[in-house]
Amino acid sequence: MKLSCVILTMGNRVAELNRAVESALNQADGDIEIVIVGNGADVPPITAQIPPGSKATIKTIRLPENVGIPEGRNRGVQECTGDVVLFLDDDGWYANSKVAAHIRERFATEPDLAVISLRVMDPDGGAGQRRHVPRLRAGDPARSSEVTTFLGGASAVRRSAFLQVGGLPEKFFYAHEETDLAWRLLGEGYRIEYDAETVMYHPQVPPTRHPDFYRLNARNRVWLARRNLPWVLAVPYLVNWIVLTLIRERSLSALKAWFKGFFEGLREPAGERRPMTWRTAWRMLRLGRPPIV
Repeated sequence: MKLSCVILTMGNRVAELNRAVESALNQADGDIEIVIVGNGADVPPITAQIPPGSKATIKTIRLPENVGIPEGRNRGVQECTGDVVLFLDDDGWYANSKVAAHIRERFATEPDLAVISLRVMDPDGGAGQRRHVPRLRAGDPARSSEVTTFLGGASAVRRSAFLQVGGLPEKFFYAHEETDLAWRLLGEGYRIEYDAETVMYHPQVPPTRHPDFYRLNARNRVWLARRNLPWVLAVPYLVNWIVLTLIRERSLSALKAWFKGFFEGLREPAGERRPMTWRTAWRMLRLGRPPIV
């Protein structure tokens, strides 16, 4: 079972990118095919060296403009030949050399497994961020479990399943594209698992650092519902998120941006609508994440 690793970069993290590449190259029994996608930017010089005797390869491609995270990763997958594709943030790195072997074994022996979401840890020893555990009960990040979504930049995906459901929704640009993919994979009968044994290090940075975070978060949440949920679930799902946002956010500018994106999501085309079956919705409920929250 061949592994590929897609690393998306804006070209502005030279040392961090090389650290990420090196962590992939140094995987025991790895021989990973690395594809680095310059998202509207040149790929910085790669100084990380392929270990002697390794069959690992490094390929770089440059996209003429910043097309967003989902389309950038889709382009990376198109360049891959691996059975399993690892997505790695350019400022993240694998905690040890056993990650690839563990992932390879799991995908080789579990044919219904579509995605592994890695455990993200703070390299400085901090408590980590709740959002890095993709489930409602996130109090114990050391506990593995089946989940209904995953972290895009810290994951491994079965390439055939990824292509089967059409990959990541490119119109999203940023935010919730992994959940859209995950829901469609669940609809095809695949499993998604948060695996606490596979660890990636990533600096603790808030998602709100992105200038369009609130607008895209809200717009894509609406698109997610319009694309994937029966209307009887889509309405309470969106109402729940309106209420949660009003409770959580204290910044007037953040609320304005969020509601701007929300109404943008209602107005603009969301892409192909393929509402999940009630069987899939019931399965999500049993996994602890009903598709209304």
